[in-house]
Amino acid sequence: MKFYVLTLFPEMIEQCLANSITGRAMEQGKIALEAVNIRDYTLDKHKKVDDYPYGGGAGMVMQAQPIYDAYRAVIEKIGHPCPVIYMTPQGKTFKQEMAKDFAEYEELILLCGHYEGVDERVLEEIVTHEVSIGDYVLTGGELPAMVVIDTISRLVPGVLHNDDSANTESFENGLLEYPQYSRPEVWNDKAVPPILLSGDHAKVDAWRLEQSIARTKVKRPDLYQEFIDKQ
Repeated sequence: MKFYVLTLFPEMIEQCLANSITGRAMEQGKIALEAVNIRDYTLDKHKKVDDYPYGGGAGMVMQAQPIYDAYRAVIEKIGHPCPVIYMTPQGKTFKQEMAKDFAEYEELILLCGHYEGVDERVLEEIVTHEVSIGDYVLTGGELPAMVVIDTISRLVPGVLHNDDSANTESFENGLLEYPQYSRPEVWNDKAVPPILLSGDHAKVDAWRLEQSIARTKVKRPDLYQEFIDKQ
């Protein structure tokens, strides 16, 4: 799948996602990324993309025209409409189920705002989903966009070395992931739980589920209650 990010800081997007799992996935052609510089589409000779808000108030607002023209350029390249995700604290909280839904698409456009916000008219014109990664405010939408891209990328077949990894992580079954252990068998006088050394896969699976439930109950009682309600 391919991600198009409408941003004022394309280098920030490109440099961060060119590393680790997402970077390797791009090299292998599993995913693709294009950071589109909104400033390239402004009609202002000084490359200005913001202006004072009508009605007064602090800060500046990103103008509609450069964003819309950047969006249109991407749509013309793709040849058909696709979801446009606006990263905003006013959006729905990003969760694993949402990532699964987005992973079904071949292309996604992510819009990164800045300053005091974006002209509402262009949001009404192009945005299909408003998404938040938490109840706090950042300086721009780039970090949230990278979080969303990283999460969705892990669900694309072939991106992870072991595709089963994505099916056993936190939130996949409504629970937090069970504790993990590796070599050595004893570290700082702490031993690996004996059940993990037993070779009995059924017992190991049962232990892991038990641990996931217990961990979720303590750390995320909200998720635990949802899990209990579904049983």
